[in-house]
This record gives sequence, structure tokens and C-alpha cells, in this order.
Amino acid sequence: MVQKYQSPVRVYKYPFELVMAAYEKRFPTCPEIPVFLGSEILRESKSEDGAIRIIERSCKLNVDAPRLLKKIAGVEYVFFIQKNTVNWKERTLLIEARNETFANRVVVLEICNYSVHPENEDWTCFEQSASLDIKSFFGFENTVEKIAMKQYTANIKRGKEVIEHYLKELISQGITFIPRWTPPAVRKQVASKAPSQHESSKAPAEPHAQGSDRESSGTCPSIEASTPDADKLDADYIERYLGQLTPMQESCLIRLRQWLQETHKGKIPKDEHILRFLRARDFNIDKAHEMLCQSLTWRKQYQVDYILQTWRPPSLLEEYYTGGWHYQDRGGGELAVGLPLALSPVTCGGSGLARQPFVTPSPKNTSECNVPEGGLVPKSLYQTDEEPETSDHIRLWTETIYHSASVFRGAPHE
Repeated sequence: MVQKYQSPVRVYKYPFELVMAAYEKRFPTCPEIPVFLGSEILRESKSEDGAIRIIERSCKLNVDAPRLLKKIAGVEYVFFIQKNTVNWKERTLLIEARNETFANRVVVLEICNYSVHPENEDWTCFEQSASLDIKSFFGFENTVEKIAMKQYTANIKRGKEVIEHYLKELISQGITFIPRWTPPAVRKQVASKAPSQHESSKAPAEPHAQGSDRESSGTCPSIEASTPDADKLDADYIERYLGQLTPMQESCLIRLRQWLQETHKGKIPKDEHILRFLRARDFNIDKAHEMLCQSLTWRKQYQVDYILQTWRPPSLLEEYYTGGWHYQDRGGGELAVGLPLALSPVTCGGSGLARQPFVTPSPKNTSECNVPEGGLVPKSLYQTDEEPETSDHIRLWTETIYHSASVFRGAPHE
């Protein structure tokens, strides 16, 4: 079975050029990511104007797998081929990665995308997606799949922390601004007018020549290098309004949401509701999708969303509470039996039964009325919120057969 991952949009509140400078610090080695042992540039090319730069690297990773499994596989490390395409003119970075080790047995693909925030050009967005397809692996397919997904998800959030670490390092060195890319002709004109305009803060040479890689190594189906859609979920939004989710739970939410947008061309449930169905099916996307679609079909068939707007209660419910007198309590007071609290707001169209317990002492002196046992109780007999409580009513609740006591652990109590 193919395992997939889709990240929410993660936002760095720094310009694209500065984020790229921080990202480039991860190479050739990165002590902040222990599994990343090093990298080597295989190929590098540039467009004539320098706006586009493509770098292909071989990355060496140490996989945290059982020693026995490594012995059976005959490898200590795994290698990935990573291709980075940075476009300084459009201010985007596309990272594509695939596994080189066991390529005929395991297919790992990852695509990451850095782009400018659609609402703030001084912020940078990051997206990441990946897929894992284990065709055969010496009979250890399930084990390898679990190890790979566990290690991958463990490094996802670590990737953002590493970029932020290097951003702070650049700022501590006094590098807070890197000029944007400009065409060569414009650059020469600017240089002739102001020879040393930006030499005060020495940034890494030529921002357009800065290499670009990714936030956390991996790969995924191709993502177009375009600005994030407004409809995509932001990582900060998920944490603030939906709670703490693991990377895989975030991925399930985003993928199910995208699935619903494709199949239901209209209004889809709120994110909180989608998350409820995922939790009900232990974040199994297929089962949660089936359950949610059945719920949406049922709601549409019976017009559930319009019931409170169109339904009119019968005159019986408007005049009476659905309940009646039923014997007496131990103090001799009459008992009124009504609907459970959970049912009353919907069943009775918000008629106010939510304030009445299932079984409650009579709200008024029943000697003043002639309601037979089991008969309907008129609303006029219930005490309103504004009506002050009488001393008899207070005594009814305070004079009880129950008594309070202090009980200590290990101490006898009768």
C-alpha cells in the first residue's frame, strides 16, 4: 500500500532571499540533523541571466533501523538524489527528491516548495508532500514501511526548526537583508550610479547564486511552484483552532479535505467536523471519507440543516410540556417527569425544556392545580426565571435525606 504525506502550509516570517541563505547553510553537512551525514554536488547549471539555478545533489542518510535488518539488506546508509530548482525572478524553490538505494524495491518520492506568501511579500511559505511505495523488501515490507514513516514524520518538524536556527544565526551575524535578484542590465546601471550601495551588510555573494534545498529531506508528487492558495490550511491555524496534531494527523486532515473539495463541488464541512470523522475512524482516510459521505447524504436527503428553520411544533408542544406528574418524592412533594436534557433542544424546537431535569420536584404547589397523575403539565404552572423562589421551595431542596461527611483514605467510615 502506498503511504502518502501532505504538510500544511508553514510560514517563515522572513523574506524569501534570507530563508534561502539559511537553507543553504545545511550543505554539505548539517549537525542539526543527525541522520543527514553529508551531500555532494553532482550537477549544477544556470540560466543565462542567472535567474534560474539548478543543483543536483547526492545525499547520504543514516536510517535508524534494527541492526539485523541492515545486515539482511547489506547496507549501512541510504542515498537520495535531490534536485533543487531555484527561480530568483519568481522567488520560488522547487525541491524534488527520490531514493537511489533499493530503487527497484522501494520508491520514495518527495516534493517541497518554497514560495512568497500571497498576502505578505516579506514572508515565505513552505509546503511538503511525499509518497512511499514498498514493492518488495526481503519479506520485511511492513517493518520497513513502519520504520520509514516513523523516521520521516519525526524529521518533518525538525526541518522547520533547523531553518529557524540558521535564520537566527544569520541575524546574529548582522545579516538581516539580502537584496532581491535583478536582471544583469539593470544591475549594471545601478552599479554605475551607486557603486557600493549595499556593501554595509555582507551577505552571501549574489542572492541569485545562492543554492536552494529543502526543509526536510524527502519527496512527493510534483507541486507547481506557485503561491499557496488561500484555501490551503496553515500550520499555525491548525495548532490554534484544531489543537495539537501529529504530522501524519495533519496530513490526513489536509488530504481528506482536498478529497472532499474534488468530489463535492459545493460546500464542504468545517475543518473541526472533518477532524471528528477522522478521529472516529482512527485517522483512516478511506473509512473516514466513507462515513462522512454517508452522513452528508443523509443530511441532504432529510434536509437536516433546514429542520429548525422550517419545522413548526404542534400546538400540543406549544401549550404543554411533554411530561407529567408521577407520584411523590420521600418528602411528599410531587414529581414532574419530562424529556432528557440532551433531547429537549432539538425535539422541542428550543421550547425551553433544556432547563428542566428529567425528574424534578414540582416547581409550584400542586395543590393549586388539578393535573392528574400522568397528565400533561401546562407551561403556566412552571416557575419562570424572573419569579423569586419561595421559602417552601428552598426548603424542598435543602431538607433532604442526604448528609455530608468527610472521608479520609484508610480511615473507617460508616
